[in-house]
This record gives sequence, C-alpha cells and structure tokens, in this order.
Amino acid sequence: MAASELYTKFARVWIPDPEEVWKSAELLKDYKPGDKVLLLRLEEGKDLEYRLDPKTKELPHLRNPDILVGENDLTALSYLHEPAVLHNLRVRFIDSKLIYTYCGIVLVAINPYEQLPIYGEDIINAYSGQNMGDMDPHIFAVAEEAYKQMARDERNQSIIVSGESGAGKTVSAKYAMRYFATVSGSASEANVEEKVLASNPIMESIGNAKTTRNDNSSRFGKYIEIGFDKRYRIIGANMRTYLLEKSRVVFQAEEERNYHIFYQLCASAKLPEFKMLRLGNANSFHYTKQGGSPVIEGVDDTKEMAHTRQACTLLGISESYQMGIFRILAGILHLGNVAFTSRDSDSCTIPPKHEPLSIFSDLMGVDYEEMCHWLCHRKLATATETYIKPISKLQATNARDALAKHIYAKLFSWIVDHVNQALHSAVKQHSFIGVLDIYGFETFEINSFEQFCINYANEKLQQQFNMHVFKLEQEEYMKEQIPWTLIDFYDNQPCINLIESKLGILDLLDEECKMPKGTDDTWAQKLYNTHLNKCALFEKPRLSNKAFIIQHFADKVEYQCEGFLEKNKDTVFEEQIKVLKSSKFKMLPELFQDDEKAISPTSATSSGRTPLTRTPAKPTKGRPGQTAKEHKKTVGHQFRNSLHLLMETLNATTPHYVRCIKPNDFKFPFTFDEKRAVQQLRACGVLETIRISAAGFPSRWTYQEFFSRYRVLMKQKDVLSDRKQTCKNVLEKLILDKDKYQFGKTKIFFRAGQVAYLEKLRADKLRAACIRIQKTIRGWLLRKKYLRMRKAAITVQRHVRGYQARCYAKFLRRTKAATIIQKYWRMYIVRRRYKIRRSATIVLQSYLRGYLARNRYRKMLHEHKAVIIQKWVRGWLARTHYRRSMQAIIYLQCCFRRMMAKRELKKLKIEARSVERYKKLHIGMENKIMQLQRKVDEQNKDYKCLMEKLTNLEGIYTSETEKLRSDLERLQLSEEEAKIATGRVLSLQEEIAKLRKDLEQTQSEKKSIEERADRYKQETEQLVSSLKEENTLLKQEKETLNHLIVEQAKEMTETMEKKLVEETKQLELDLNDERLRYQNLLNEFSRLEERYDDLKEEMTLMVNVPKPGHKRTDSTHSSNESEYTFSSEIAETEDMPLRTEEPSEKKVPLDMSLFLKLQKRVTELEQEKQVMQDELDRKEEQVLRSKAKEEERPQIRGAELEYESLKRQELESENKKLKNELNELRKALSEKSAPEVTAPGAPAYRVLMEQLTSVSEELDVRKEEVLILRSQLVSQKEAIQPKDDKNTMTDSTILLEDVQKMKDKGEIAQAYIGLKETNRLPAMDCHELNEDGELWLVYEGLKQANRLLESQLQSQKRSHENEAEALRGEIQSLKEENNRQQQLLAQNLQLPPEARIEASLQHEITRLTNENLDLMEQLEKQDKTVRKLKKQLKVFAKKIGELEVGQMENISPGQIIDEPIRPVSIPRKEKDFQGMLEYKKEDEQKLVKNLILELKPRGVAVNLIPGLPAYILFMCVRHADYLNDDQKVRSLLTSTINSIKKVLKKRGDDFETVSFWLSNTCRFLHCLKQYSGEEGFMKHNTSRQNEHCLTNFDLAEYRQVLSDLAIQIYQQLVRVLENILQPMIVSGMLEHETIQGVSGVKPTGLRKRTSSIADEGTYTLDSILRQLNSFHSVLCQHGMDPELIKQVVKQMFYIVGAVTLNNLLLRKDMCSWSKGMQIRYNVSQLEEWLRDKNLMNSGAKETLEPLIQAAQLLQVKKKTDDDAEAICSMCSALTTAQIVKVLNLYTPVNEFEERVSVSFIRTIQMRLRDRKDSPQLLMDAKHIFPVTFPFNPSSLALETIQIPASLGLGFISRV
Repeated sequence: MAASELYTKFARVWIPDPEEVWKSAELLKDYKPGDKVLLLRLEEGKDLEYRLDPKTKELPHLRNPDILVGENDLTALSYLHEPAVLHNLRVRFIDSKLIYTYCGIVLVAINPYEQLPIYGEDIINAYSGQNMGDMDPHIFAVAEEAYKQMARDERNQSIIVSGESGAGKTVSAKYAMRYFATVSGSASEANVEEKVLASNPIMESIGNAKTTRNDNSSRFGKYIEIGFDKRYRIIGANMRTYLLEKSRVVFQAEEERNYHIFYQLCASAKLPEFKMLRLGNANSFHYTKQGGSPVIEGVDDTKEMAHTRQACTLLGISESYQMGIFRILAGILHLGNVAFTSRDSDSCTIPPKHEPLSIFSDLMGVDYEEMCHWLCHRKLATATETYIKPISKLQATNARDALAKHIYAKLFSWIVDHVNQALHSAVKQHSFIGVLDIYGFETFEINSFEQFCINYANEKLQQQFNMHVFKLEQEEYMKEQIPWTLIDFYDNQPCINLIESKLGILDLLDEECKMPKGTDDTWAQKLYNTHLNKCALFEKPRLSNKAFIIQHFADKVEYQCEGFLEKNKDTVFEEQIKVLKSSKFKMLPELFQDDEKAISPTSATSSGRTPLTRTPAKPTKGRPGQTAKEHKKTVGHQFRNSLHLLMETLNATTPHYVRCIKPNDFKFPFTFDEKRAVQQLRACGVLETIRISAAGFPSRWTYQEFFSRYRVLMKQKDVLSDRKQTCKNVLEKLILDKDKYQFGKTKIFFRAGQVAYLEKLRADKLRAACIRIQKTIRGWLLRKKYLRMRKAAITVQRHVRGYQARCYAKFLRRTKAATIIQKYWRMYIVRRRYKIRRSATIVLQSYLRGYLARNRYRKMLHEHKAVIIQKWVRGWLARTHYRRSMQAIIYLQCCFRRMMAKRELKKLKIEARSVERYKKLHIGMENKIMQLQRKVDEQNKDYKCLMEKLTNLEGIYTSETEKLRSDLERLQLSEEEAKIATGRVLSLQEEIAKLRKDLEQTQSEKKSIEERADRYKQETEQLVSSLKEENTLLKQEKETLNHLIVEQAKEMTETMEKKLVEETKQLELDLNDERLRYQNLLNEFSRLEERYDDLKEEMTLMVNVPKPGHKRTDSTHSSNESEYTFSSEIAETEDMPLRTEEPSEKKVPLDMSLFLKLQKRVTELEQEKQVMQDELDRKEEQVLRSKAKEEERPQIRGAELEYESLKRQELESENKKLKNELNELRKALSEKSAPEVTAPGAPAYRVLMEQLTSVSEELDVRKEEVLILRSQLVSQKEAIQPKDDKNTMTDSTILLEDVQKMKDKGEIAQAYIGLKETNRLPAMDCHELNEDGELWLVYEGLKQANRLLESQLQSQKRSHENEAEALRGEIQSLKEENNRQQQLLAQNLQLPPEARIEASLQHEITRLTNENLDLMEQLEKQDKTVRKLKKQLKVFAKKIGELEVGQMENISPGQIIDEPIRPVSIPRKEKDFQGMLEYKKEDEQKLVKNLILELKPRGVAVNLIPGLPAYILFMCVRHADYLNDDQKVRSLLTSTINSIKKVLKKRGDDFETVSFWLSNTCRFLHCLKQYSGEEGFMKHNTSRQNEHCLTNFDLAEYRQVLSDLAIQIYQQLVRVLENILQPMIVSGMLEHETIQGVSGVKPTGLRKRTSSIADEGTYTLDSILRQLNSFHSVLCQHGMDPELIKQVVKQMFYIVGAVTLNNLLLRKDMCSWSKGMQIRYNVSQLEEWLRDKNLMNSGAKETLEPLIQAAQLLQVKKKTDDDAEAICSMCSALTTAQIVKVLNLYTPVNEFEERVSVSFIRTIQMRLRDRKDSPQLLMDAKHIFPVTFPFNPSSLALETIQIPASLGLGFISRV
C-alpha cells in the first residue's frame, strides 16, 4: 500500500518544533494527494494548520503505535526516523528509568547522573552466558557478547566507547572492564583482574579533571587491551593513551579544576610523609586556583588520595617511587607560583631568594641559581656562534608554563609505562578485548587545536563505524538470500582527505611549523589559498581572516587559528631540560631519557600516547640530520600516526559500539533535554545507523513469530502445515505491493511502516472481536440481572409466608411449654423427697458394710499370717527331706560303684591267675609283679583311708547340723523372752523419767504463759484498733494495686509474647545465618582443599618429570594418596588436647575423691601384680623341678618343658605389660593435678577405665576357659588308650593340675600339643609285663577310680562348706530379723489398737516392698550375668574355633594319620550372626575400591536395598570396634571419607553419583549415631539393635567429619541441580507459551531474542517437570531421608523462582499482563507437582512467593491510590526496588492495555519509603539454604543384611 494511505483521520504524526525539536499531533481529517495543508491537533488540545513544503511536498513523519514505544532496540520500530528514536529514548529514560537502549549494533547509554543498583555482581552473574538479545540492553550485555565472540570465533574484539565530555564514557569503560575481570577471572594467583581495575584510580587521578560539563572528565583518550590465555582467563593488559590535555596543567577556565592529583595532594598535605613537600591549600597555588572551584561536591580528596596510593601499591609502584611522583607534582605546583619582575620590555628577573623557586629547586634536586638564570634567559644558536639572550616577562611566563606542561606530560608517560609493566604478563597472549575510551565529537564557541584533533579522530571512527554497519547489513541480506540493492550512506572520506592528505590541513600546519617566521596568520592564508572554493567541506567565515570552517559528519565547526602553531610545535627550552637532567633526584632524569632507543610495539610512544616535541637543540655529535629530523616531529604528525595504528587495530578486531549521551548540561538526574540529545545523536552516528537500516528492510520477523503474532488475521482455511507458505499466502492478501516485503530463508523482511500497518489491521480485528464479546457479555449481564430480580421477588414472598407460619408455630410451642413446665415442677418436688430418704438409707448401709468389712479384713489378716508361717515350715521340711534323700542317693551310688568295682576286681584276679603258667617262662617277672601288687595294696589302703575320712566327715556334718538346729531353736526362744522383758523394763523406766520432766516443765511454763498472756492481752487490744484502720487502707491499696497488676500483667504478657516471638524469629535467623556461614566456610574449605590437591598434583607433575619410556603405576596408588594426610590430621587433633592441657593443669588444685579412687585402683593393680609375680615364681619352681626330672626322662618331658618355657615367657611379658600400665597410671596421676584430668573423659581417667575394663574382661574370660577346659580334659583323659610306660601314670596327675591352672588359650594350645606328643612317644614292649597288658589295665582303672573318688570328695567338701556358709548367713539374717520384729512388737504393744493395726500393715507393706526390691535386684543381676555369660560364650566359641583351626594347620598329614586319639573339640551351639563383617587389614584398600571407588550407583539403587554400602561400612567398623583395634577403625573411616571425596571429585557432575553418596553418607552418619550407645539416639532401637552398639570407641569426632562431608556433598548436589536446571528455567517458565495464544510476540530488532515458540530443542514447562520427576525418583531410589529430600526440593524451587524473577526484572518484553498469567499458571503446575509428591510442607512453595507476587503485580490494576495500597500490602516478599522495577518495565502487548503512569510509581515509592528491605535488585540465585540432617534411625536389623556377590566382596565374612 502507498505511504499516503496511512495518513488517515486520527493518525498521529511528528512535526518540527523549535523548543522540543519534535511535537506529536493527530490528523483531524484524511490526507488526500494534492493537499497543501494538514489539519492537526496537538497533544495539549490546540488545533494547527501544518503547511507542506511546496517543493518537496514531504509529509510529516508518522508516529509508531504505542505498543512499539519503549522498545529495547530502536530498529524494532516500524517507522525509523529521528523523532521516533528521540521519543523512544525519552520514554525509556524518563518513564521506565532505563538508561540503555540498542540501536542495531550500537548500545546507546544515557547518563542518569545518579547511582543505579544495576552494576552489582548479581547483575553480572545474570548477564553471564546469556544471549545479547535475550536480556534488556546493558553494558554487561555488550561485554558478554564481546567475550563470547572472542571465545567462539577466536577473533580479537574491541569495545568502542565514545561520547562528549560528561556523557559517561569512562564509567561505561570501567564497568566493561569490571565485567571481564569478574566473569573470566585470572589465569594465575596474582589477581591480574584486580590490577587491571586498579589502573583506573591511578589514570583518573592523573588524567581526569572537573569541567563545566563533567566532574570527572577524561582529558585524554585511552585504549586498553585486556589479554586472555587459551582458556580465556585474564593474564594481563596494556594501555595506550592519546592526546593528553597538557594546557590544563597551567590554565583552567571558570568553574573548572586542574587534574585531580593536585587537589588530592593539597588535601593530604598534613600527612607526616608529605611535610617535606611543603604544600598547603589548593587556593595558595596558581595552577589550582584559576578555576575558582577547588572542591567537588560529594568527593573527599583525602580518601581519593588513599585510593590512589593503594592502587599504586597494588600495581607494584613502590613507596619510594610514589613519593618521587608526589615530589615532582608538588614541584610543578611550586613552579607555577614563581613570579617574574620586568627590568624593561625585553628582559625580566626573579626576586632574590624567591621561596617558590627555592622549594622547586629543593624538590627537584637542581641548582637554584642555574634554574633562576635559565627561566629568564634562552640560548640562541646560529651557523657561526651561540649567544644568550634575555627574555621578556611574558615570554618567561610562557616558558615556565611550557616547562610545567612538559614535566607533567613526561610524568604521565612514565606512570603509564609503569602501569603497563605491572599489567604485562609473561604468559603468551592468545587473544584480547580492547576497550577504547575516547573523546566524542566536540564543538564549542571557541574551538582550537585540541578540538580539531578530537573531531579528526571521530571522523576516522565514524568512517569505520559506517563501513561496519554497511557490512553487517549486506551479510544479513546475503545470509537470507535477499537481492542486495546498494544503499546510499554518508561517506566521510572527503573530510578525512581534507585533513590528512597531501597538502591537507595537517600537512600545511607541519610545513608552517618548519618555517622560521611562520605564524598562525600565514598558515590561515595558505589554507584559504589551497582549499577555499576547491573543497565543498572547507569554508571561510565572513567576518574573520584567522579562522576556518569544516563540514564534519555531525555538524559544521569553526576553528580559530590562533595557537595552532604553538600547540603543534610544543616548544620547550633545551637549557631548562638540561638543568632538570642534571638533577640529584634520581627519578627526574628517568623522565627525560632519550627517545631514540628501541621501544616495543606495545610501549607508550609507539602505542599512541601523547607524543611531545623534543627540545630543539643544536646537534653536536653523531648523525645530526637524523636527530634534528626526529626532533621536528610535531604533535599533529604523531597524533596522525597513532590514530592510523589505532584504526589498524580496530579493523583487525570485531568492534562493538557504545555511544554515551549526555541528557542535559546541568547534571540533573533523569532530566532529558531534547535539543542536546538530538545534537549528540547526530554526532555519534546513531541516526546514521537508523538511516542505513531504514533504507532497506528494517523490520524482520521469523516465520513462526509472524504466524504467532498475526494468526488473528488469518482464516482457518489459510492455515497450512507449512508455516512459511502460510505466511506468504497471508502477506500477499494483506500487502498488495510486493516491494514492501521480501521473503528470506528464515525471516520475512519489511520496509519501514509495514509492521505498523499490520499492527493496525490486527488491532482493528481485535477491536471488532472485543465489541462482539462486549455485546454478548452485556446481554448476558442484563438477563442475569432480570433473573436475579425475579428470584428476589419469589424470595420475599416465601419469607412473608414463612413469617406467618412461624407466628402460629410459636403459639403452639408456648402452650406445649407451659404443660411441660408444670410436669417437671411436680416431678422435682417428688424427686427431692425421694433423694432425702435414699441418702439416709445409704448412710446406714455404709456404716453397716464398713463394720462387716473390717471384721472380714481382720480374719483375712490372721489367715494370711498363718499361711506365711505354714509356708516357711513346709519349706524347711521339704529342704530337710531333700537333703536326706540326696545323702541316701549318694550313699547308694557309692555302694553300687563299690560293688561294681569289686566285681571288676574279681574278673581281673581270675584273669591274673592264668599268668602262673608264664612264670616258668619268665622267672624275672615275679619281682615286678610283686612290686605291682604292693602298689595295688597301697592304693587299696589309700582308698580305705579316703572312705574312712569320708564317713567321718559325713558323721561330723550330721552332728554339726543337728547341733546348729538345736542351738538355733534355743537361741530364738531365749532371744524372744529376753527382748520382751528388757523391752518392758526399759519402756517403763523411760516413761517414768519423761513424766517427771514433763511435770516440771509444765509447771514452769504455766507461770510464764500466764504472765505473757496478761501482757499480750493488753498489747493486742491496742494493736487491734490500729490494725483495723490499717487494714481498711491496705484493702483499698490492695484493690488498686491488684487492678494495676492485672493491667501490667496483661501488658507484660503481651509484650513478652511479642518479644518472645521476635526473639525466637531472630534466634532462628541467627541460627540459619550461623549455619549458612559455617556451611559456606565448609564450601570454601572444600574449594581450597580441591585447589590444594590440584596444586599438589601440578607440583608432583612438575617435580616428577617422566623419563623416556612408559612406566606403569599401581592402580590403587592414586586412591590412597590423600588418605594418610587425613589420618594424620585426625591424629594431630586427637593429640592436641593432651599437649595443650599440661601447662594449665599444674595450676589447678587436685580432686581428692578421684585421686583416692585412683590410688585404690593402683593398690589393687599392685596386688594383682604381686599375685602374678607369686604365680610366676611358683611356675619357675615347677620348671626347675621339671628340669630335674627331665634329666632323668629327657624324651618324655620335652613337650612339658616347651610348654613351661612358653608359659613363663607369656607371664613375663604380661608382668611387663602390667608394670608399664602401672607406670602410665602413676605418671598420669603425678603429672596431672587438675580436676579436669581426673574428671570423666580426661586422659588419665580414660587410661584407667580402659585398663580396668580390659583386666576385668580378660579375668572373666580366663575363668570361663578354665572351667570349660577342665571338664573337656577330664573327658579327654577318659578316652585315652593306656600306654606301657609307667612314668606316664605318675606324670598324668601333674599334667592335669597344670592344665587346671592354665588361663590363656595359647597355654591350652601348647598343653594340648604337648599331650599329643607325649602320647605319640614310642611305648615300651608290653610283653615285658604280660602279653595283653592286663596289669596295665588294672592299674589304669584303679587310678581313674581314685581320681574320680577324689574329685567327688572335693566337690562334696566344697558343697558342704558352701551350705554351711549359707546357713550361717541365714542364721545371721534371721537374728537381725528377729531383733527387728521384737522392736516392732514392743512398739506396737504401746500403741492403741487402731494404730497398732495400721503400724502392722505399714510394716508388712515395707517388708514386702523390700523383698520385692531385693528380688528385682537379683533379677537384674541375673540378667546382667546372663548377658555377660552369653557374651563370654561367644568369645570362647570364637577363640576355640580359631584354636582348632590353628591346631589343624600345625599338624602334618602324617601326624593326623598316626594319631591314636580324637582331637579336643569344645561342643557349642550354632551361633546367630551379630551384624558384623570381618575383613583383613590388607584387604582394606580392596574393600574401599570395590565398595566406593568402582561402584556403579545405578545398579545398587535398582537391585539392592538403599544405603547398602553405608551398612556394610558400618558393620566393618563394628567389627573393628569389637576387636578394640583403634588403628583399624581410624584407617577404615579415613579411607572411606577420602574415597568418597575422590569419587565426587572425579564424577562430581553426575547427579546420580552425588545423590547416591549423599544418601549413603547420611545413612552412615545415622548408623554411627544410632549404634553409638548414647541414650538420645537409642530411643527407637529394638533390644537387638541396642546389643549391636559400639562398645570401645566414641566416634563423635568422626561423626562431625562425616556431617561436614555430607554438607559439602549437599552443596555439590545443589550446584549440579543448578547447572542442569539453569538452561531450562528461563525458557520453560518465561519464554514458552504454556497457554497458547495468550501472549503475542512483539516485533524485535536486530538483536533477535530466543524464540518463545516451542521449537525442537527448546525447553518447556514439561521439561522442567520431567526433570524434577527425574530428580525426585533418583533421590527416592537412593533411599535419601525424607527431610533431606524436602530440603533439596526447597532449594530447587528457590533456584527456579530466583532465576525466573531475575530474568523478569531484566527483560522489559516479559513484563506484561499476559506474561503474568503464564507465570501464575506455570507456578500452579509446580505446586501441583508438590502436592503429587506430598511435599507441600517442605517450604518449597514459600520460595516461589516473590515470583508469585511479581506475576500478580503484572496483572493487578495500577491506577488509583487504592490500587497502590493493595499492591503495597500484596507484595510483601518483594523489595521496593523490585516493585518499582516491575512497574517501570511493565509494557502493554496489545493496544487495549495501558502503561503505568509515572505518578502511580511515585505513589508506590512514597508508600514504601518506610519499608526496611535490601536495596539489592536481583535475588541471589547462588544462595544455598543451610542444610540440616535430622536423625533418622533405621529399622533394618544388621544381622539380616546379605552381601550380594555382584559387589565383589567375597573376602569379607559375616560374624
């Protein structure tokens, strides 16, 4: 369609205005071709006739729709022209408070003259990694784009920051550098990024000054190259400077200042180190007081000086050099105060002893007279001679100023050199990003040489900018395969040629400088002759012959020729420089070193810093031509060369442009001056960019975006599956002129105005749809109103009829109620009469029943006592009968055994008779048989003696028992009689004595009481009257006080409750803060630990340089490297308390009670030692005796000797052990005298308790072993076959006694082996006795019978002694009981009958309770004994099993075959598993490797029980604890912790791995708590689980280490979650349209955003929910604690909410009503997910509250004060800055929405000004909530856990 068709009624246009530049107006009627006048109405309501230009007939610019106003990118505007750009910038700057706007590839930055909270580290993190078009415009977005392109394209980048003074160039460049320093970090630990940032304060102090336009104006240009390595980390930087404004050193205009460093020096003059500079106030120096404004408001020069010095120190400039710099600067100030007096018109002098010059000479270290001379004279050199000429006062003043400028310029160059040296890196630079902070186009009333150079530089930069924009446009069209048509754009090459070509302005200026008598006037005439009327860009002013005009790209500028030559020459007298070079001050000559020496390309001069003309001097030696030529280089020439070098650098990089705009000249915050803004927009090239874009197809849409936006313009039949074809079909119908658009490969290109036309069509369509919707809704509302009225009439009728019915019902109810009242009253009277009679009857019954019950009780009591007496008598009779029966049975057994023995003897005798026939054959055997017979007779005699002794003992026992019984009965009777008699006598005597004393006391007391009663009666009568009066007063006061107290109590309770709530909240916050601080420290510690490990690995790699050839290392070496470090740290921490407590403990008094206990324990140990020593002596005696016997029988006693020697060695070692333990105890007691030492938990106390428990346990174990082995060895001996050696018969009893004395399993093993060896000795020939060994059998049988009888006798003797002892104890207890009963009986007899019964009952109750308590104690003791015996039985069973295995290993196969007897085996029951796992020490690394390092979490989580590795590790720890092996426990725990760390370091990015080990670490921690033995953790345990508690070690320290490890794993898990969720959040929560069609896509500019349409690969809300489901399922599979899962979910939701809100606050296109609906829907889906997982109480929903409130804020009304109040009360979770930001960013998507007014935002700010919240804009997305690990005991029984074969843990066994 034609452009003229858009000029219809109500269309809005822009018309020129002299004040506001452009004004908005509205057409009152349609425009028709040929009209010369447009009827317009301005916004203020004034009508206007706008006349069109008759020549051009150009129509006014059309205004963009309101929906497009305020766009981030100016190229997104449908109409691209100057008023649209200006209006868009104004709306964003004033209304939305947004200072950044894109204009294609340019970032336009408007100086707000106010500090904004948009440069914090949180903003940097938000922009890091984001696409440039996805976020709101920002300097950080440009910096991120440059950084990303450098890394992606591997091409150097540059950021060109330009603008006029005061526009904010320096600040923008500073923030860009800060972004690089924060995002990239440094490649080394030298903090290069800090040094790069530290260069800013130095350069600002020496290169910035206050001007009328800017308080911190850069008076030089600089280009900083920030170098990066291959990993794109900062390694260094280099700075180039351009065109320092030296004239400012000696002259400042009104309201301006010199460079900041001078005022900083003057402000710090009182510092002690600056006293030698002899400085004063800035107003006392000529060079600092000319501007008349020495102070900048809000700037403290003293603090700035401190910052400057700190930056110098950071950059490596030493204190001596810093003082040298300050000395030179002070000298410049004093030089400015040097005054000259005129002698005549051609000469001048300096006053004698002139103080300023004297101070200057002292500071500079030069001769006063020499400097005084050369300030007033100069040397002239001719071809033949040299002579000195005085100069005038004016010339001397100029020479002084030239010298000051020269010194300052040299010092500036020296400082820049040193800054570059400090920023230089030895590492090779891979790439760089350059930041160019250079002056913008300048035009003043008087423009001189400086403005000429500045504008020349801007011409070059503008040319480069135009070419780059043109190139980008061409690339875009070619990429989209659109026909390229040449775009006409402004080329400023003619202007550049005018300045720098041959015979150009600079060339003529340099030529005029070479002329001896060249002046500014002659140079101006040459310019006129050369360029006037020949170049269209060069003009001459009408009224001046000393000026010229150049038409620059931005504007015409008139330059005054005066001073051009002098500034270009930059002349300084050579003699003055020579004086300075001869200075004693070493630093000063460094500034004036010859410039002929080679300088690196990156050094100062060649890099373009201010090149200054050298002093013209007559050459003396060397190559005079070359030196003179070099000295003739002018400032213009050097500036041109440095500018060419800069352009070469920029052309070799990818440029990014930042154009800074100054909104007003008065530095008012957020004030926009349209005139000044338009001037700068024209000057900086923004409008040129717009013009180039507008010449082609400025509006660009992807096909999907176009379809989504303009779907409403299509019919259903137009929609095809192919989006591209659909868009083509629709556009052909909507826009008939095909030249207005082009179809690209992925985008549709529109010419200017076409998008506005499409928006108009869309708005019309939507408006028609809205009208139809309104029509339908209004009809529905009226019908609803009618139905409501009809319903109301029916309701009224119903209520009236109901009222009448209720009145009748009320009458009926009253009648019925009267009848009921009468009924109940009559019933009440009768019932009361009945109750009186009933109560009387009950009283009578109660008395009668009480009497009967008491009689029944007495009878029951007598029966109960009779039963008790019967019980005791019958018990005694039963026990007597039992003892008699036992004696009879034993006697019968003896008789029967004797009879059996006699029968056996007869058989043996009969068999022996057959021996007589052998007597003839073996005559010599008779003597032997006789001897044997004698031995048998002796045995018979011994047997008879023993039997007699036994019968005597039985008789004695029976007689003694009878005597004891009779004595007992007699004593009981006598005691009863005696006690009754003595009790009566004593009681009567005591009563008589008491009665006498009472009588005397009562008589005396009676007299005294009567006297007191009289006195008291009188006093009380007096007091009563007074007390009555006081009582009334007190009552009144009491009432008032009670009232006050009640009120105060209420107030106090209310205040206390409030304070309590506040304090609890504060304490919770403090606790969370402290926990967060601790966990952050843990996080930092783990980071430093990882850094330390990395550095250590790097060091090892550097130290251990691999030699040629491949060398294989152990696979387990790497997994054990950090283990020993950890264990050593633990050991050091354990030893520290012992070392640190010793000095302090000597000063504290001793705890005597504990000392006595320890002393008692020491004596007990000494006694045990003595017993052991006696036993050792006895064993030694036995050894000596055995040696004597072994001399006779060496072969037989060999095994016994070995056994005795082993036992002696063991006893000696045990003795030494006891001695060592005793010495340790004594040492601990002598050295440590503080109560802390002897307190529980102290080292000495622990040592003592450990020794005590170990000794007692070992003693019990040995006793049980002896008892078991006695019985086993007796049964073993019964099965032994008889041997023919007679010596074994006598030695067997000795062996049996020795075995009975054994206490150690080693001794028993040795004895058993020795016994077998003796049994295997070669036997004598049995035929020497008889053929079949009958005599041997007889002898062996008698010997066994004797042993059996002896053992029975001993056992009976012991049982008799025990019974006698028990009877004696019983007699004693009966005596005591008898005495007590007699006392009670005597007391009861004195009491009345009722009290006697109560006393007897009380006594019986106490007796029964005591018996009950005794029985309970016995039961507890028995339970403890049973548990102890069970434990010992398990120990013995295990030890005997080990013993059997050891014996079987020591016996050879041949010995087993020849063994005639069966081995000793101790029978035991099948044991239950104890929930322990046993492994060997050498298998520890294999255990850790299989269970931790090489374990696959997925297989374990799917197939096995959750937390299985933790259970296995704990069961291994239990076994090590059971063995009391502290080294094994420590080693296993240390290896476990280090291995988990190693796994997480290796696979720390895998969510499953991190989750798996977090779950197992927590389970391991819970197991250590659950089985620690502490009561707090044992509440939920079963009795079986309590038996599994750790017994020897307290692992509280390791629990803390594991807790810290769990915290670190949790933080790592959160980081992994964040990395996975981060890419999904913005796309899924903000960009993706979950509810299709709600939000429309707005047109974007050159910076394309990430599409909000769900294409393939883009994330949606479903993606986030699927990921959350995945996380939750993995956590549940790994068996993570439910409370920990809640904390993880809460952290995930916080990340989602924080990232979404932060992006919402940084994206203007997302702040709309429809987007608020989308966000609320997405949040509801997240809440639904929480409900499905039963996680609503996890606190996750509360973390989304800021996001929910932000979405609500986008949807609520934002007009009236009530709306403001509602917003303030609703948005409690948002800060004031966030609320205001959302309101500022709120952007209508459709024309039916309205923007938020500025007044409404101010109302919100006023209402929220008292709210105390953080000024921070963004939420901290990196924040991690402090994690807690609530104790969660396991119900799983350890003994039931099976170890699967898949884990490869076959080397461990269950115990």
